[in-house]
Amino acid sequence: LKMPFSHHSHSGQFCEHAKGKLEEIVIEAIKKKFLVYGLSEHCPRYRVQDLYPEESHLQPSDLSKTFSEFVIEARRLQDKYKSQITLLVGLESENITSSSTTEIKNLISQYNLDYLVGSVHHAHETPIDFDLETFEIALSKSANLFESNVNSLEESLFASYFDSQYQLLKDLKPMVVGHFDVIRIFRPNFELTDFLFKKIERNIEFVMEYGGLFEINTAGFKKLQCAYPQRDILKLIIEKGGKLTISDDCHSPQSVGMNYHKLYDYLKEFNINELYYLDIDLEKPKQDRKVVVKCCYNGMVVRSSAMIKKHAQSADIEDYPNTVQESGIKELEIGEPKNEIVEDNELIVSCNIEKTELDDLLQRLKELQ
Repeated sequence: LKMPFSHHSHSGQFCEHAKGKLEEIVIEAIKKKFLVYGLSEHCPRYRVQDLYPEESHLQPSDLSKTFSEFVIEARRLQDKYKSQITLLVGLESENITSSSTTEIKNLISQYNLDYLVGSVHHAHETPIDFDLETFEIALSKSANLFESNVNSLEESLFASYFDSQYQLLKDLKPMVVGHFDVIRIFRPNFELTDFLFKKIERNIEFVMEYGGLFEINTAGFKKLQCAYPQRDILKLIIEKGGKLTISDDCHSPQSVGMNYHKLYDYLKEFNINELYYLDIDLEKPKQDRKVVVKCCYNGMVVRSSAMIKKHAQSADIEDYPNTVQESGIKELEIGEPKNEIVEDNELIVSCNIEKTELDDLLQRLKELQ
């Protein structure tokens, strides 16, 4: 039974802080019976000062060359293993400077990518999740931007992070929002203020407007006692009706499905009865392939989130040539047709609900030790 899915991964072949070959990761995902697995290498960075210590022997042009090689290899694997697993080829974003999102749009267009994981790893042009030292540097830079309505350097840094995330969401409308609150990695017990929650709520509501998925990222279990996002933000997403997915944020063959067994209790704790994932029919000609959103659910009735109102009509689709922007538009009884697509002048929406019991998926997660 093929059940689990993930939208977020890296390999040592194309990422200096990861391990293993990309094909080794794909083979491991097949062994663990993943239904869909997203290959989402980091996008290139274009300034020398944005290279990480392990990249000190490289130039920005090397990162661009590496990303090009990644796409070629990912497409080869997508085709080679399509009878055994559905692989999605995309990238994980950055938002370092004012030109970052434009650079990513160019990459999406240049390589005709399937999807995007929208992540932020920097604030004040400084990494916030690499190590404690660089986090502290970013924190010190917050002193120069300290506003009268914030009470600490942490609050100021967190505010900058969530504002950067909002800008990325507006510019790119990523189909998957990566590790929503990774800013908390070195301040896991920092209590979010009302000021910050307003920014978080704004970001959540915007993702819901365009139909994005919020990733429950199990890499959080490595350093925290929970996944990303932490419980308070996850609770808010659920209360607002946001669509949730899961990802392992794999960085080696050994970390495929890492901590997925912990998701069983985590999802049950929040009474989550729907999980969404991206899918694509690789049997179709390349020009006809469309990425769609599907759902694993429990119970006799699925109530999906509200319809997506497209922003700028064709803009969303033009950003992702192979993507259908969609959402469920009615309650579906089990046994009803599941692939109804409705199009009109204002909406492109779809009821694309898989007849897959979520309990089956949860049981599979428990087995991924």
